[in-house]
Amino acid sequence: MSDQNAPSGPTALRLHLPDLWSAGALAIAALVLVPIAAVFWLAANPTENVWPHLMATVLPRYLSTTLVLMAGVGVLTAAVGTGAAWLVAMHEFPGRRLLASALLMPLAIPAYVGAYALVDFLDYAGPVQTALRATFGWSSAADYAFPDIRSLPSAVLVLSLSLYPYVYLLARAAFSEQSGAGFEVAGALGAGAWRRFWRVGLPLARPAIAAGVAVAMMETVNDFGTVDFFGVQTLTTGIFSTWLSGGNAGGAAQIACVVLVLIAALVWIERQSRRRRRFWQAARAQRPVTRRRLEGGAAWGATFACLVPVLGGFVFPASVMGWHAIVAADGWLAPGLARAIVNTLTVAGAAALLTVGLALFMTYGVRMAGRTLPRLLLPITTVGYAAPGAVLGLGVLIPMAALDNRVADAVLALTGHDPGLILTGSWAALAFAYVVRFFAIGQGAADAALGRIPPSLPMAARALGRGPGGVLTAVHLPLMRGSVAMALLLVFVDGMKELPATLLLRPFGFDTLATRVHDQASLERLSQAAPAALVITAVGLVAVLLLARADAAR
Repeated sequence: MSDQNAPSGPTALRLHLPDLWSAGALAIAALVLVPIAAVFWLAANPTENVWPHLMATVLPRYLSTTLVLMAGVGVLTAAVGTGAAWLVAMHEFPGRRLLASALLMPLAIPAYVGAYALVDFLDYAGPVQTALRATFGWSSAADYAFPDIRSLPSAVLVLSLSLYPYVYLLARAAFSEQSGAGFEVAGALGAGAWRRFWRVGLPLARPAIAAGVAVAMMETVNDFGTVDFFGVQTLTTGIFSTWLSGGNAGGAAQIACVVLVLIAALVWIERQSRRRRRFWQAARAQRPVTRRRLEGGAAWGATFACLVPVLGGFVFPASVMGWHAIVAADGWLAPGLARAIVNTLTVAGAAALLTVGLALFMTYGVRMAGRTLPRLLLPITTVGYAAPGAVLGLGVLIPMAALDNRVADAVLALTGHDPGLILTGSWAALAFAYVVRFFAIGQGAADAALGRIPPSLPMAARALGRGPGGVLTAVHLPLMRGSVAMALLLVFVDGMKELPATLLLRPFGFDTLATRVHDQASLERLSQAAPAALVITAVGLVAVLLLARADAAR
């Protein structure tokens, strides 16, 4: 017996068809998640299963080295970032205001540039060892003992100096937002400066510190340029050697799955560590922290402690690169540099526009549609930021190459003309990898900006006859202009610095600034690498200064 109240015909069809915003959000989510799914599929279906060989030979070494590197960077970034944040947020000392922003500057320089600068300065042919031999009359390295620069401890040091700002930024915000009443009570009970930090400030800021350390450790797993230059064999270098040297994409995908499991475990541990540790403060009772003025040696000690990471993470590598760029000024006129700048602007610019545009469409579409599936997929699309560039390079290239071959075969069958590799033969695959890698930045910025807009404004626009698209362009976008611009800049800068995915996906003869720095430095031609490194640093510094300005305005 049929239900007479059930809709029929076109009405019933409309009830089951997804709306434009839901369909678009689902399509974007699928696009972002395809590379990760491709990695797991390749690992489960290798053409030649080398997993037993990997387990018996190189994988334990790759994994143990990666874990040691992550642990070292995690401890050092936590110590430097938290210590600097505590001094800046809780004390007054000479240069505090300037150092508060300067401590973010190492974010402008990729870690691999710091590695090249350190080796150039301290290696056997560098100025330090050359001066020692000239001063003491030593003729060779056998006459004196000097630490090995290309080593795991050096990689830990360079990565920590480059990544501690992630911890510093979050920890400083957490310390600044704490109530001054708790510290005053602790002081009245006889707690000194150390006990106030250890018993009051640190527990309240621990979730923020843990989040910053987790990001630093994820970036450590993603790094290729630093560990490759120092000769440290990690899981990321294992992906490169297994795929490019061994010619086994399935084995590389299996190592990539180990990386993804490691990242997932890191995220799970970070969340579990603060699962039962939650702190609230009564808004009406909250009073800002009054910074304690340091005097004498303590004041200058705080200045020095905050200055050291800035010198090591930014001033030192920028100075070494600047010196080489000045001494060999002809490097600025090298034709490869101009071509790399154009390529970088093209790929990173296109990726930034696509990333932010797709993220804005998806975030707005999820809000407009109100459907359950798009809302559940929205946070999952940020997984690309946690996935290392080498993993994404593998996940993008294999399915895109298969699609390229099918398209080429179809065109050849229809027209008799072979078009070649349309996608993987151009920078399209590279731009797509950037979109997947940095989609979390665009999505986070769009979601936060949309959340700050009062609901009454779009509701009024809808009442005046504007459709969803009209509301987005007439109401939301003008109010989100600053957030959208910042997201575009951050994605652009991160795209400029991205090295592992670029090395794997760039077309033959296609150089970006990052690959030019890597290629020239690998050939010990730092004078040719320096101009490209300084261009990356200059653009990154603009983003950092804008970030510092926005952070100070809050």
